[in-house]
Amino acid sequence: MAPKSKAPVYVLGVGMTKFIKPRGKVDYTELGYEAGIKALLDAGITYDDVDNGVACFCYGDSTSGQRVFYQFGMTQIPIVNVNNNCSTGSTGLYMGRTLIASGASDCALVVGWEKMMPGSLGSHWNDRENPIGTTYVMMAQTRGLSKAPGAPQIFGNAGREYMEKYGAKKEDFAEIARINHAHSVNNPYSQFQDVYTLEQIMQSPAVHEPLTKLQCCPTSDGGAAAVLVSQSFLDAHPHLKDRAILIAGQALTTDAPSLFSKSSIDLVGREMTQRAAEIALGEAGITARDCQVCELHDCFSANEMCLIDALGLSEPGKAHEFVRSGAITYGPNTKVVVNPSGGLISKGHPLGATGIAQCAELVWHLRGWANNRAVKGTKYALQHNLGLGGAAVVTVYKRPDGQEASVLGSEEVGRVSGVGYNPAVEARGFTEEQADKVRSKRRSEFALTKTLQLMKQAQAKV
Repeated sequence: MAPKSKAPVYVLGVGMTKFIKPRGKVDYTELGYEAGIKALLDAGITYDDVDNGVACFCYGDSTSGQRVFYQFGMTQIPIVNVNNNCSTGSTGLYMGRTLIASGASDCALVVGWEKMMPGSLGSHWNDRENPIGTTYVMMAQTRGLSKAPGAPQIFGNAGREYMEKYGAKKEDFAEIARINHAHSVNNPYSQFQDVYTLEQIMQSPAVHEPLTKLQCCPTSDGGAAAVLVSQSFLDAHPHLKDRAILIAGQALTTDAPSLFSKSSIDLVGREMTQRAAEIALGEAGITARDCQVCELHDCFSANEMCLIDALGLSEPGKAHEFVRSGAITYGPNTKVVVNPSGGLISKGHPLGATGIAQCAELVWHLRGWANNRAVKGTKYALQHNLGLGGAAVVTVYKRPDGQEASVLGSEEVGRVSGVGYNPAVEARGFTEEQADKVRSKRRSEFALTKTLQLMKQAQAKV
């Protein structure tokens, strides 16, 4: 069935915090607030223009979204809290786009964050069925269990199967990690910005073959936000059109029965990724190979290998050859630069923020702002975000004018960015004056200030 035509929806503004190690030093209220303020500044609007809010997080109480959004203003708009495992942020983008495309909203603010615990992911609920319990059962039946944490076992097994079926080698997975770490040097928001040799990647502590420590994403604290708007909103604000990026195609899919086919690659959601890519790319009227830049869900290097294949960036069963050829990084053989941000492996993975941070990266590329990591001829950008349990979101972005992005100098970007500098290449905080500029003006300045003071006092007492 052909994809249904949707009303145009644009990303008008993006913003994010630097991703950091989870040490409990910054609360989720601050992470979400900083990201939201930056996105509003970038969009050139105030919170009074926002008619729907989508809050994205996995770890936190049920209305944490309201706690974050009330800092922008208490305007009584609908605020929905979203949790869809590691795809939570992009699920929020999907919900925002759906609201706008259906006519239920003209301007949605999507904010994602995570305040995590150090170490490997684990369940916080031990008195009930684990939603991916059946996945672990299938893994135990087909590959057995090791002492490694659950996630690297699941994705490492997919890597093993790719080696067995198609001839990939351990070095191919290590090369993926090497590339992502190398890319992160140019991303000021990345949790890690260290360059490693292939040998160093392979000799880092073993986790679950073929994975070593430097091939696994870290847990992270961080926030990211995006402002989505309708065509009518953009038409009413023509001076903002030069920063808008069109969501040309998007799909959210869930698992197919193949999840239990006894294939370790199917167990990490191959079919839902393939289906999401088919729908999103079909809606955009392109193929994956028409995209010049891609942010995909490299929670582990093995998953990136499987996704290069599933998204159609490489020929089926040839992802390792694609990697070996230099096709996924900058150089003479580039086909598509994958994870110019450093990906989850190096940039970090605060679950609720990850998908929105991917969006921010691609928006910066299509605007021509990511001048220290630009990809020549960028016309289409592809995003993939996945959560076991499961959900996959694939999104295609393009410039509304359909042209290739022209790379801009940072001085020029600073004049139009709303923050006075180029946020794609420099990570800064924000000033109280900037926050005042975009917070709600519906209430008196005294009332708003008083509300914020009371909220801070209540937090301090606790």
